Amino acid sequence: MKTPINRRKFIKLTGSAGLGLGVMGSSAAVLGNSKPNETINVAIMGTNGRGRALARGFSRHPDVEITYICDVDDDAITLGFEAVKDGGQSREPQGVKDFRNALEDHSLDVLVIAGPIHWHAPASILALQAGKHVYVEKPCSHTPHEGELLVEAAARYNRTVQMGNQRRSWPYIVEGMERLKEGIIGNVYFSKCWYASSRGSIGHGNPAPVPSNLDYDLWQGPAPRKEYKDNLIHYNWHWHWHWGAGELLNNGVHFLDLARWGLGVNFPEKVVSSGGRYHYDDDQETPDTQIVTYDYPQDKTVMWEARSCNPRRIEDSATGVSFHGTEGTLVIDGNRYRAYDNNHNEIENSEDHASDSDFNIDRDHIANFVECIKSGDEPVSHIADANVSVHICHLGNIAHRSETAVHCDPGTGRIINNEKAMKYWTKEYEPGWEPSV
Repeated sequence: MKTPINRRKFIKLTGSAGLGLGVMGSSAAVLGNSKPNETINVAIMGTNGRGRALARGFSRHPDVEITYICDVDDDAITLGFEAVKDGGQSREPQGVKDFRNALEDHSLDVLVIAGPIHWHAPASILALQAGKHVYVEKPCSHTPHEGELLVEAAARYNRTVQMGNQRRSWPYIVEGMERLKEGIIGNVYFSKCWYASSRGSIGHGNPAPVPSNLDYDLWQGPAPRKEYKDNLIHYNWHWHWHWGAGELLNNGVHFLDLARWGLGVNFPEKVVSSGGRYHYDDDQETPDTQIVTYDYPQDKTVMWEARSCNPRRIEDSATGVSFHGTEGTLVIDGNRYRAYDNNHNEIENSEDHASDSDFNIDRDHIANFVECIKSGDEPVSHIADANVSVHICHLGNIAHRSETAVHCDPGTGRIINNEKAMKYWTKEYEPGWEPSV
């Protein structure tokens, strides 16, 4: 059985940053309270993009104090401070480039992770080993193997881990799912998910000096080292397999998660992908056009359609998910749903009784996470379930990259008899950075 990270390993990981031993030298069981009292102290990791919204959202919660803003970019730390202030917190957090400094603080209860996705699972596991609860943005892993490690770590260290698939907490999506289970469209057997946008070209990058405000070595972290290019940071890493995972893990995970929820399914038995990078000639490696189908043993199918560079809508929506059953169709668009019978007549519309006047995309999901830390209950997006949605997205990309039909064990999600596909189950890490539980 693998053991928690020890002092020698922690020194190896953090020595270049000049960190002391701190919390990581002891077992997680004595490092922090699993159920904090009134105020929950939170560190936000990654505040150049999505993390700012989370910093703002957590700082608005009456039981939360943001005590650390962590980012490898000095400018992003400043943006994090501004977000916390905008959320209503008067006390300015401490700014640190290396989130592991924050993990040394015994008073810290939570690490919120919104950095690049190659950091999501490794940072989550380090936080759990330090006795912290974790809120990790989607996707929670960069490979299926990382997802398995994270689920194992959450169970071993007995901490609350929630993924940022916040639609699980949107009130009229929850209501729409209840209506599906009540049979509003009969037996539901097919779901279609989509994303249509007009992303431009990322161009062809050139080697360039690392900006003085950026710790590029720490940004790479667990990833094997590559030279800095002028079209990579802070967003275009999404479209390189080395750090990102394309649109399927960037946006698809939200909607495939809803499809799974509505159909009541977990792992598929067969996954097929088609598509490619069609629209531009540039450095992007991941598809801008991709169709993935998931066949389930319960005689149900899910389809994902992504057109990152063509914004023509489906069901009059740029993003969404539809459910098709024996008695009709239900469409989810934002925090709304509408249902039709098989004669195309609208039979229910959440807008008839819904109000979005006070709707906030993060508030309810954050509130659920905080409450579960205090109560010990499972959050609405418990990591063991959330990881299933991430896992099937990985399977879609594996089918694409291996150019094979991927057959799976529907009980575990493990790939069956496919050496080409299994090449993508895990990946290489920078020496000394391999995650372990």
